[in-house]
Amino acid sequence: MASSPDHKRARTEGSSPPYLLYYWPTIPGRGEPIRLCFEATSTPYTDVTNSNPDSGMKTLMSLTSSDDSPHFAPPILQHGDLYISQLPNILLYLGPKLGLVPTDDENAIYRINQLTLTALDGLSNEAHDTHHPVAVGDYYENQKEAAIKRAKDYTHNRLPKFLSHFEKVLSLNKGGEYLYGGQLTYADLVLFQGLDGVNFAFPKAVAKTRKGGEYNRVWDLYEKVKGLENVKGYLESERRLGYGNGIWRHYEELDDDE
Repeated sequence: MASSPDHKRARTEGSSPPYLLYYWPTIPGRGEPIRLCFEATSTPYTDVTNSNPDSGMKTLMSLTSSDDSPHFAPPILQHGDLYISQLPNILLYLGPKLGLVPTDDENAIYRINQLTLTALDGLSNEAHDTHHPVAVGDYYENQKEAAIKRAKDYTHNRLPKFLSHFEKVLSLNKGGEYLYGGQLTYADLVLFQGLDGVNFAFPKAVAKTRKGGEYNRVWDLYEKVKGLENVKGYLESERRLGYGNGIWRHYEELDDDE
């Protein structure tokens, strides 16, 4: 694991059962914000399908396909006897346990969840829909024309709207470097991952937003999270999976910088 975290953690080693993450192997996807939470806080975990591809995939498929399983799709987190799915739900569970939610504010968890859901909407879900705007189960090539139109609207309208929102959130913090509470929270990690994925998918469009200077606080936060000791170590390690045929995909024809 990476070295000690840059903020105070809310748990001690040995006080918790092991964390097991089940997600599709070889891609970051919706499993990546969970990995970032573990990595940023030096929390031991097992990325099951990447650590043990054969047995891990068998377990994953049984969790999502068996008649007695309540899980629709991964990511799925196992913590002791508890199995939970849906990324926002998992983050809601992990945040307080990993010290990624302030402990002196009873409403913090709701504010952070609100920021997280917004980041997932704009930088994950809508980013995915640019390359599959018609049918999730069909090939990109069969909906390419619609994808070009959807991606243009995303890079010209939707992406700037979400960046503007988070720029406003950061400006309201009156000098705070993080989204909420003056400390690293899981919302910051989700925002970082969304920005990183969108940058991979639309490098020209993102470069234009950065050059314009309208969202400097957002990109400063991105660089701050990227430079945190634990996160930096993770990003440079083999544990960080490369982008491919997941949520964030790069197609040159979708990357409009005009």
